[in-house]
Amino acid sequence: MSNGLQFVGIPPFPQAAAQALGNVQQRKNLTHATHTIRAKRAAVVGELEDWEQLRESGAAIKDHTMAHLADYLEQAEEAVTRAGGTVHWARDAAEACAIVAGIAEQHRVRELVKIKSMVTMEIGLNEALAERGIAAIETDLAELIVQLGDDLPSHILVPAIHRNRAEIRELFLRTMPEVPDDITDEPRVLAEAARTHLREKFLTTNMAVSGGNFLVAETGTVVIVESEGNGRMCLTLPDVLVSVVGIEKVVPTWRDLEVFFQLLPRSSTGERMNPYTSTWTGVTPGDGPQEVHLVLLDNGRSRVLAEPATRETLRCIRCSACLNVCPVYERVGGHAYGSVYPGPIGAVLTPALLGVEPDQQSAKLPFASSLCGACYDVCPVQINIPDVLIHLRGKVVDAKRGTSHGIAERAAMRSSRVLFADGRLMAAATRGATLAGRLTRRPALKRLPAPLSGWTDARDVPMPQGENFRTWWRRRSPADVAAALTPATSQVEDR
Repeated sequence: MSNGLQFVGIPPFPQAAAQALGNVQQRKNLTHATHTIRAKRAAVVGELEDWEQLRESGAAIKDHTMAHLADYLEQAEEAVTRAGGTVHWARDAAEACAIVAGIAEQHRVRELVKIKSMVTMEIGLNEALAERGIAAIETDLAELIVQLGDDLPSHILVPAIHRNRAEIRELFLRTMPEVPDDITDEPRVLAEAARTHLREKFLTTNMAVSGGNFLVAETGTVVIVESEGNGRMCLTLPDVLVSVVGIEKVVPTWRDLEVFFQLLPRSSTGERMNPYTSTWTGVTPGDGPQEVHLVLLDNGRSRVLAEPATRETLRCIRCSACLNVCPVYERVGGHAYGSVYPGPIGAVLTPALLGVEPDQQSAKLPFASSLCGACYDVCPVQINIPDVLIHLRGKVVDAKRGTSHGIAERAAMRSSRVLFADGRLMAAATRGATLAGRLTRRPALKRLPAPLSGWTDARDVPMPQGENFRTWWRRRSPADVAAALTPATSQVEDR
């Protein structure tokens, strides 16, 4: 735990990514799953002529809300209280966990059910409750798979995306006594086994914990969208409901949900609408939970809000579209990022929340990207992830100034500046590189000595092949060059 955001990755990203690349089965699972979701998303997004306008509206609503966040949070608190709910304010993970645990102990709860929630994972709620003798049972199928396997989620939307159905069958056989030995790995059969396992928990547990996709300020309504119906069971059967919601999840009005209810399902599951959308406002006598608590969590969000360059990350609606198009995530999976928020959004949100001091794992994450821009293209609220990554990379470099690494890096950059600024030096360097390529007789070098080994640990160094451009240019006449370029020019003109 660091500054309240749970860090689960050991070792840091470069080493963890190298290990993940060797897991062939995981790479196959990820490729199949992300490409399937990506194709579904593209199909349903293509049906809307005003998709770009919806993206602009979503971004504008979020930006307006962040600019007046204090006002909308106070409005939400008043509305929840007026409707019979209780509002708690938590500055960090420790306070939020203590609030939830205190409510459970007040009601002598030793087991509770949970809806899939990234924010409760962020604060390490399950672990904090376990330390006080309270078991939190995950009811989302994928989260249940992760929990039964003593595993860690690797995707925002599909936490068990790194496992295939054969692996899940074996897991169920090991951890669910009621599962028959001849159970198959058909998705329908596996889902039924999980449903049977959870049904008793739903009917006998008196307390539930949820997150919140949205919080409507004007009415104090918490909104949950999900695909399985387990959330609806958690929200209606127990007598006590506690919802932990990040302060950035607030939206001003019900009308704003019209935009997000079109953006979120298409971007996350590739559906036109969410199968289950649950909303609740305080307490309704005789219907649903009779004690409702709302925990409003900061946990570093105020710091992100205060910095203009990172503020747009608070627009995130946790759709995971950026993960499904990211070439880095597809190859290394979510565990390598070390944070409960993996992929491109994790590479910006985690460092923004935790900081980028050189000794922190989060300082490695801004470099976990090719900067191809695919994440920005699919983001439903137009978060310019590449720009934020570049900003955070700059902060990492600035934080290293004065360290041995920073001194060496500056020396290398100054040497490069001298080399590139002098034509004669540049010519000598290219001649030397060409000669080295001939002597090594290799297309690339696999490993270099320290400190250059940091480069070759992750990539090969290509060696110059043949003659360099300067030599090629000197031994050709202008007529030869013009003749060589003529076909390409003609093709362009024909087009």
